[in-house]
Amino acid sequence: MKTEYDVVIIGAGASGLMCAAQAGKRGKRVKVLDHGPKPGRKILMSGGGRCNFTNRRVSAQNYISSNPHFVKSALSRYRPEDFIDLVRQYGIRFSEREHGQLFCTDSAGQILDMLLAECRKSGVSLAPKTIITRIERDRSARGFQIRTSGESINAESLVIATGGVSMPVAGATPFGYKVAEQFGIPVVQPRPGLVPFTVQPADKTVLSPLAGISVKARACTGSASFEEQLLFTHRGLSGPVILQASSYWQSGAPVTIDLFPDGNIGELLETVCKTRPKRHVKSVLAEYLPTRLVQARLDEKLLNCPLNRISRQALKTVVDAIQTWNLQPGGTEGYRTAEVTVGGIDCRRFSSKTMESNDVPGLYAIGEVLDVTGWLGGYNFQWAWSSAWAAGQAV
Repeated sequence: MKTEYDVVIIGAGASGLMCAAQAGKRGKRVKVLDHGPKPGRKILMSGGGRCNFTNRRVSAQNYISSNPHFVKSALSRYRPEDFIDLVRQYGIRFSEREHGQLFCTDSAGQILDMLLAECRKSGVSLAPKTIITRIERDRSARGFQIRTSGESINAESLVIATGGVSMPVAGATPFGYKVAEQFGIPVVQPRPGLVPFTVQPADKTVLSPLAGISVKARACTGSASFEEQLLFTHRGLSGPVILQASSYWQSGAPVTIDLFPDGNIGELLETVCKTRPKRHVKSVLAEYLPTRLVQARLDEKLLNCPLNRISRQALKTVVDAIQTWNLQPGGTEGYRTAEVTVGGIDCRRFSSKTMESNDVPGLYAIGEVLDVTGWLGGYNFQWAWSSAWAAGQAV
């Protein structure tokens, strides 16, 4: 069977559904293909089931990309306020958490239902459980021929909206990368992002008993620095501060951790020494940090030393152990637990205004499949909406 559409979109996730709805509103005949049984599986899993669907404080600085300016056009043309207006039109209740993050009050399913309703209103055709067997340029006209196990589809525009390769349990695959490479478009080496760190065997012996402890911390790797909660796990380190740092971390590089980011441990101990010189180091630190954590970072003899007997070198040892802890991660937990993929189809080969390929007319890429990765906190969803809206106006 042979069918014709104006636009075929590969991927029924956040960006794919958004793009389909926008193109459909413009009168385009749109078909969305997805290999999975149901659309929007990552949406349903996001934000602990409540979908952190955007962030009020979005800027280009919140994204990692081979072209740091690429996101600016789309983000300025379709803003968080625009998506919030759509959410309000559907009566979806939401709440704002720290750092401008917005979550559904009830369920992530409401965002998916909204997108599907927008697609229905626009006459979009959805085809789940569809396996694409071949994609090629239509030699007789400007467009593409997409073959599946059930039909042959001709389309003037083809949109890659397959997402990254994180969370394979939700159906993530590298299919979108393969389509780009088929047309000669390079892919920036993908790697897991927003992912917990594992630790070296020697560190694991010391740190695994701390599993469950959470403290505010600052984590630095390369030129990136973040300050949020750190969580010790049985495998290594997690929590928002680690997830953020992981997107910038390069294998083999150290991560510097400050367990007392709001002050200076050395100055604190010196101040206490003036009024209570016989207090032990451990008793002072225990007022600010979990005892088990302090014991894991410092020798017991030093911890039991009275403040008035601590040497300058010993004081420096305390400061270094708490505030400049240089950790060499063993690696990350990988795509299985990664929330995003860093890297992807090289965005430098696409128009930042329309998301169309500079090399292959009619071919578009949107959302996380591109070499654009947002920070933790709704930034990746906003990129999905903004890039999809831009493509939806152009296809």
